Amino acid sequence: MKAIMLYETGGPEVMKYEERPTPTPGPGQALVEMTATGVNFVEIYQRRGWYPIPLPAGLGGEGAGVVQAVGPDVTVVKLGDRVAFLGGSGAYATHVLIPAEKLVPVPDDLSLEEAAASMVQGLTAHVLATRTYPIKPGDRVLVHAAAGGVGRLLCQIAKMRGGYVIGTMSTEAKAQVAREAGADETILYTQEDFEAAVKRITDGKGVNVAYDSVGKDTFDGSLNSLALLGYLVSYGQASGFPPPFDIQRLAGGRSLFLTRPTVFSYVSTREELLAHANAVFAMIISGKLKLHIDRTYPLEQAVEAQEALASRGTVGKLLLIP
Repeated sequence: MKAIMLYETGGPEVMKYEERPTPTPGPGQALVEMTATGVNFVEIYQRRGWYPIPLPAGLGGEGAGVVQAVGPDVTVVKLGDRVAFLGGSGAYATHVLIPAEKLVPVPDDLSLEEAAASMVQGLTAHVLATRTYPIKPGDRVLVHAAAGGVGRLLCQIAKMRGGYVIGTMSTEAKAQVAREAGADETILYTQEDFEAAVKRITDGKGVNVAYDSVGKDTFDGSLNSLALLGYLVSYGQASGFPPPFDIQRLAGGRSLFLTRPTVFSYVSTREELLAHANAVFAMIISGKLKLHIDRTYPLEQAVEAQEALASRGTVGKLLLIP
């Protein structure tokens, strides 16, 4: 098998494309031949050393493919099943060994590429909008990076739940993408202070929830954009980590909430995983949720894929095709 390996942290050049022995599944495991692997910011954070992982290690935790072998006690999947997963390891590869309990069956009317593209971003958006802060009809919702992978899906799900969606982005082209995804208002943060724009759009009331994947550059403005009893959902740090936070800032007469969720906390059981995945798959199949695969790269071009994602110039999902 071929795989991308990490022996040290640093720039994209530390990723090594090499031949590895194809593993044999042990108890509770399955071997999946990969059809498509998702590229996510978490792998960039791991490669940079921001999220430390034991080295050497394979990169990649999301993808879809076909089960090639299973351990002796595995009953939840079988040879030949089409499956998808998140929370695995070593998915930047032609084959991956993964606990069978993490595998989700892929319906016949959904392609494996679509399944791979929807596991991290789709489930994250679904979790954020339905459980981290369950959006209610009439809620004012701020979505940063609204044309990005999660942002685009989050806009759609927020609209399905009756939210009034305000999206931020860098260019008019991205604003059009966000509007097509359901954003009621768009703010070009390169041309206008988004905090001031939010207050203008909401007549000074602020938003009930701000979903912030940008981090350092937007954290203060997101907090200041919240309405009374508003929620700041800080779920990423594309611009770097926010500075140390004084909890007293949540007071100030508005009694605000701050949370730093990860999707994995919400899919820690197989029942939760299947429930969220099946809900997302059903929305895609019905046409209610529209995925956008921005581009695909051969596995050996993982460096180029990560650089494209880190540039924040992509619109939608990036996939590696082994």
